Amino acid sequence: MEPTDRTRIRRGRHRAVADRSDLLALLDDALVAHLGVVVGDHPVVLPTAFAVDADGPDEGGTLYVHGSVAARWLHESAGATVCVTVTELDGLVAGRSTFHHSMNYRSAVVIGRARVVEEPAERQHALDLIVDHMIPGRAATLRPSTRKELAATAVLAVPLTEASMKARAGGPVDEPADVAAGVWGGHVPVRRVIDAPVPANDNPAGLDVPPDVRSRAS
Repeated sequence: MEPTDRTRIRRGRHRAVADRSDLLALLDDALVAHLGVVVGDHPVVLPTAFAVDADGPDEGGTLYVHGSVAARWLHESAGATVCVTVTELDGLVAGRSTFHHSMNYRSAVVIGRARVVEEPAERQHALDLIVDHMIPGRAATLRPSTRKELAATAVLAVPLTEASMKARAGGPVDEPADVAAGVWGGHVPVRRVIDAPVPANDNPAGLDVPPDVRSRAS
């Protein structure tokens, strides 16, 4: 990934990740993005489901988010420059001083001009990608969206042209004197756990968990 002036990492440059495949792997692994946009006279940062099409219509690929057509933040995002961040926490780093406590993480920042997806086929494709990002293969098992549902849902596309990634792994980096003092140092790995599916109360009796959901929980 070639950084631009807006995505060039200036602090902690040794943690910069330049390989685009690592960025795509993070975006594939993470489930929640945060979209930052100026709404009126103040910035707003909102969590959102998302999905990525690495071969999408925008230069560098396309990141999609969706929301209600009535949401003010979505209207303000259309045609505006937005910032989308994605973070996965991988560990808590226990240093031998307050200064050297840290976290292990993978994080990405995407900056770009958002566009409202108007073309029906691309919009349906984006919505299917968002569903499948949560539960792979799920979209193909669902009924088509109704015209009313589509009319109530807007999709934003953000190009992946300007993106940066940072990552940290491993234990603390402490001062030699602190190590010699005999204080314990190390890190506590953190991982996401997906439990067994819980059926809805109104499922028909005897209805099995479908393979796509079962696979997601395995």
